[in-house]
Amino acid sequence: MTDAQQREAARQFYYRWNGKGREDEDARSYWIEILTNILGVERVTERVDFEKKVIGPDGNTKRIDAYISETHTLIEQKSLGIALDKPQAGHDGMTPYEQAKMYDNGLPHSEKARWIVVSNFAEIWIYDMEQRRPVPVKLSLPDLQTKYHMLDFLTNKEAKKITDEMKLSLDAGRLVGKIYDAFLKQYKDPENPETLKSLNKLCVRIVFCLYGEDAGIFGKKGMFHDYMAQFDARGARAALHKLFKVLDQKPEERDQYLADDDPLLAAFPYVNGGLFSDENIEIPPFTDEIMGLILREASDNFDWSDISPTIFGAVFESTLNPETRRSGGMHYTSIENIHKVIDPLFLDELKAELSQILKSSVLRDKEQSLKDFQKKLASQSYLDPACGSGNFLTESYLSIRKMENQIIGELVNLRHTRHRDEKSIGQIAFGGEAMGTENPIQVSIEQFYGIEINDFAVTVAKTALWIAENQMMKETEQIVHATLNFLPLKTNAHIVEGNALRMDWGSVVPKEKLNYIMGNPPFVGHQWRSKEQVEDMEIAFYDLKKHGKLDYVAAWYQKAADYMQGTKIETAFVSTNSITQGESVGILWSFLFEKKKVEIQFAYRTFVWTSEATDKAAVHCVIIGFCCFTIIKDKLLWDNGACRVVTHINGYLIDAPDVFIESRGKQLTEGFPEMSKGSQPTDGGFLILSEGEKADIERECKESSKFIKRFVGSRDLINNEKRYCLWLKGVAPSSYRNIKSIMERLDAVADARRKSPTVSVRLDADTPMLFTQIRQPDTDYLAVPEVSSQNRRYVPISFLTPEIIASNKLYLVPDANLYMFGVMMSNVHMAWMRTVCGRLKSDYSYSPAVYNNFPWPDPTEVQRAAIERTAQAILDARALYPDSSLADLYDPLTMPPELRKAHQANDRAVMSAYGMPIKETDEAACVAWLMRLYQEKTAK
Repeated sequence: MTDAQQREAARQFYYRWNGKGREDEDARSYWIEILTNILGVERVTERVDFEKKVIGPDGNTKRIDAYISETHTLIEQKSLGIALDKPQAGHDGMTPYEQAKMYDNGLPHSEKARWIVVSNFAEIWIYDMEQRRPVPVKLSLPDLQTKYHMLDFLTNKEAKKITDEMKLSLDAGRLVGKIYDAFLKQYKDPENPETLKSLNKLCVRIVFCLYGEDAGIFGKKGMFHDYMAQFDARGARAALHKLFKVLDQKPEERDQYLADDDPLLAAFPYVNGGLFSDENIEIPPFTDEIMGLILREASDNFDWSDISPTIFGAVFESTLNPETRRSGGMHYTSIENIHKVIDPLFLDELKAELSQILKSSVLRDKEQSLKDFQKKLASQSYLDPACGSGNFLTESYLSIRKMENQIIGELVNLRHTRHRDEKSIGQIAFGGEAMGTENPIQVSIEQFYGIEINDFAVTVAKTALWIAENQMMKETEQIVHATLNFLPLKTNAHIVEGNALRMDWGSVVPKEKLNYIMGNPPFVGHQWRSKEQVEDMEIAFYDLKKHGKLDYVAAWYQKAADYMQGTKIETAFVSTNSITQGESVGILWSFLFEKKKVEIQFAYRTFVWTSEATDKAAVHCVIIGFCCFTIIKDKLLWDNGACRVVTHINGYLIDAPDVFIESRGKQLTEGFPEMSKGSQPTDGGFLILSEGEKADIERECKESSKFIKRFVGSRDLINNEKRYCLWLKGVAPSSYRNIKSIMERLDAVADARRKSPTVSVRLDADTPMLFTQIRQPDTDYLAVPEVSSQNRRYVPISFLTPEIIASNKLYLVPDANLYMFGVMMSNVHMAWMRTVCGRLKSDYSYSPAVYNNFPWPDPTEVQRAAIERTAQAILDARALYPDSSLADLYDPLTMPPELRKAHQANDRAVMSAYGMPIKETDEAACVAWLMRLYQEKTAK
């Protein structure tokens, strides 16, 4: 279901159920409608066990109102008006949650609830049973109209948390944007770069204060609000200056009479960390609007404690960064996509190791293993050399600290098992005997390093890590039943401002100390690089002369590979998929494999990377994990969401040998005609005619129709668009010299060519009646579009006659036959093309290198005849729809069944000629087969 469909279904659900609901009569209908109408679940009654039997503690059979086995969700439904937090008459004084928990206790271990849901039709309370002390996330019926996605856990096995932290974080970002804009209007020189730096610092500090009062790190909730509420707009500026000064002072350094003068101010703790250390920050005059924004919208009406530091850090930075504000929208990398990088890089392995430890049945061995594993977590270091607002570092820190909290909880339980004395639980849980140190936390944000060129992003990244540190400390406090002091900040987030391509990464973190490098370096195509970025690449690729055609992101691979030499460091980057396509593979990966001894350990083949919060801009990306030493572990390759273990991953991200396709002047396989571009007019547009212009010239001179030809480029061929050209090759001048409109056009062509910066084109001004480059075949030919949509499974190749003039936007194969057409239109050739071609944005950009390097099969006469038959069947199927363009015929949603069937038969015939024991849909295996064949042919 689309968001719009779900939103409308939730709205209709609200109106249908508002003000009604009886447990016995309506519970089943209520949940069937939620699952079917809002979440789009099919066959609900097969997937939900209503009135599931369970044995109660008294030995009698009880019934669970609903149980979803797929997600281990237990639902206890009550009638409208029943309080969900009050004991119930007739249920032994249990609350609905306690009743549900009693049912859960009676379930076998394999069916224990991951989620417990209690509802009274007007409200739905969700308990996460992985929490040590589950606290309900509450969803009201009216709220369901906009927060329906909070129920995704009912069907999503991977759901880990219910808090709507993404929406909360985006709302926080928008709120910061409003505060930013309101302050900006108050500055005397809002365009001054120093002013903008002050404004950015001001917003970071205010956000920290808002978070600090909601998260309790200032001690008392609402401290920042209560302090600022003492002042009107005129006094707020001076009050904020005083607050910032106090937050940067140790208690012993403060005015000894401060508590007498302003007890609210004196109560604030010392923060440390440098966040409030710059006294030169420019704070503009406040207005009533600003006071309202801060005190009411940002403080009274918003809770900052549950924001996701991973998402909010990125949103915060893009909200206040002038460059991203100009580009529009809030940019952030989804947590799901971050985990595509960090999970296979290090997190999956750590989780598996912890899982193995937890299975141990020998308590003392288990305890020691947990302590050793905690030390391991605390000993590893991480670097993001293009960290932006720190979202990769923040999410990595959160993930590792969650594991550490799990370890701390297990150690507490183990100690509790050995010391049954309830009075000593608190002492056991915290300090001395339990953890071995006063503070049970060993993992620190000091293990996380970043390099970022933007000074403001550096500040945001540090702040995001501090917020993450505080949130995880709160979770630890719940486990150890003790209060841990967050302030003053004792740990330092090592985020360094600088140009990562020009600095020594060892000055940020010695490589002997580092374990992992990760991140999402900038995506800039080679043709869009600035002068400074060109120089960056010159510095990074000091030992690779042919780097000029590579995208900017490639420099991070080179820089990382240099830094990793002689170490056990492992790295994973997100990149545009351009570095695994076309010429880039031969330039970059042959160099990295041969010179730097890089080995790809895991990879995601091309997928859409959504990184835009508001307008959902998407980039086609790959993820590549690599190292410079040999690791004895499985290599993993993801393709279209499926992961498989492979033996080797090459530069095209294929399980195949290290093959590098290069430009080749002639065919790899002999006996096939040469491919060339079509003819290029370079005419200023004056030799090209629309249908109307063609008709005008023909009215002027009927004989002109002999030298006005159909003119076809990629777009014309695919969309059946009609264009024409003056094709005067071999035409006697007397045939057109007296046609005024043609002579005017030739004069304009000559003038346009004379103005060209290219010498050869200026010389062609003497022959304005001819195209500058003429390659038109004298026979029928195959026409291959230079650019074609990546949405099509097959590039629409066609036969054209010599009377149709092919433009330079088509590639031509003269004297081609049905057999060649069949092979080139097959899934085999298309799979090869998709792997080795270049790209224009995400669309296929065909070139002679695709054709010349293609390893053709060596068919028997029977196999060749079969391909000729299936090729003809494709042409016959197209002919059934004479009014449809190739775009119509090859759109995946409108492809006629006859044409689809003909292509499938052709695919099978071609694969049979290769002897491929492969499924037609297994494109990666098909390309691997071709690459091995290519390697054999080039070796010969």
